[in-house]
Amino acid sequence: MGENIIKLEGIFKEYQEIQVLKNINLNIRKNEFLTLLGPSGCGKTTTLRILGGFEEPTKGKVFFEGKVTNDVPAYKRQINTVFQKYALFPHMNIYENIAFGLKIKKIPKDEIKSRVQRMLKLVDLEGYEKRSIDSLSGGQQQRIAIARALVNEPRVLLLDEPLGALDLKLRKEMQIELKNMQQKLGITFIYVTHDQEEALTMSDTIVVMDKGEIQQIGTPQDIYNEPKNAFVAKFIGESNIVDGIMHKDFLVEFSDTKFECVDKGFKTNEKIEVVVRPEDIKMVSAQDGMLKGVVESQIFKGVHYEMVVRENNRRWILHNTLSAEIGNIIGMNIMPEDIHIMKKVTV
Repeated sequence: MGENIIKLEGIFKEYQEIQVLKNINLNIRKNEFLTLLGPSGCGKTTTLRILGGFEEPTKGKVFFEGKVTNDVPAYKRQINTVFQKYALFPHMNIYENIAFGLKIKKIPKDEIKSRVQRMLKLVDLEGYEKRSIDSLSGGQQQRIAIARALVNEPRVLLLDEPLGALDLKLRKEMQIELKNMQQKLGITFIYVTHDQEEALTMSDTIVVMDKGEIQQIGTPQDIYNEPKNAFVAKFIGESNIVDGIMHKDFLVEFSDTKFECVDKGFKTNEKIEVVVRPEDIKMVSAQDGMLKGVVESQIFKGVHYEMVVRENNRRWILHNTLSAEIGNIIGMNIMPEDIHIMKKVTV
C-alpha cells in the first residue's frame, strides 16, 4: 500500500463543552481497508462524519491528498458514505436509486446506463433493475446502497456500521463480499464498527478508540497479539490480564511462578501487567503444569470448550478442544511467545 490519501492532524471535537474527540492524529493510505473500532460513544462515528464533511472539527486539520479540506462541503468531496440505515428511495426502482447521483450531475444517459450495469454486476444483482426496493431482502438493500455510493466513483468510501441490521449469517457473508469488492475496486474503505470479529476479518488496519482517543493503530494481528494496553486487550477478544513483575529482559513472574518470555526493555523488577489469550494456555496433567488449578465451569462453544480454572485466588479462562471434569485439578502451561507484557498504567 502506498502513500497517504487522508490525514487527520490534531482533531478535537466538542459538543456543548463535552469533548467527543481529543487530539486525533491518523494517516489513511490509498487503497487501504481501515476500520475505526470501539464501544458506543468512543468517537468513531464523529471521526467518520468529520472525514465525510458532515461535521467540522472544533480544532485541527483534515487533509485530502495534501490539501486542507475543513471547509469543503460533503457533496464536493471525493468521498461517499453508506449508512446503517440505507436511506434508499422507496418510490424509485433499483435502477433509479443507483442512477440518482449521476442524474443530478447531468451525466449522459448512455454513460449512466453502463455505470449502473457495472455496479449491479459488482454487487451480484444483475437483472434487478426494475424491482422495487420493498421487494428486496436486507442484504440486497445493503448492496444497492453500496452500489449507489460506488457508482459516483469516489476515491474513498465511508461505511458507518453498514451490516448492523443484518442477521449473523448474512453479516458474515457480506463481510467477505465487502472485502472482495474493496480489493477489486482498489479504493480506500473507512469502516466503523463495534464488532471486534468484523474488524479482524476485514481490515488492513484497525484503529481502536475509547473515550474520544486512539488507543492503538495496527494490523489485525498486531492488535490481537500485541495489545498496547488493558483496554485493547479486553476489547479485542477475550484475555487473561494479571499483575506481574519483570525481573529482567525475557524473565517475568506472575502467580508466584517465573516464566520465560520474549519481551525486553523494562526496568529491573518493574511492576507490569501480563496478557495471555485463553487459546494460548495448554491444558496438561496437574503434575506437568507450570500452574495448576481447579476447573470451576465449562461451556461447549462448538469449536472449543471454554473453561474457568481457579488458581489460588485467580481465575483463568481457557479455550480447549478437550473437556475436563468440573472439580478436577489440571495443569496449565504457557509458552514464552504467548506471554505479552504491558506497561502498568497508574491512574
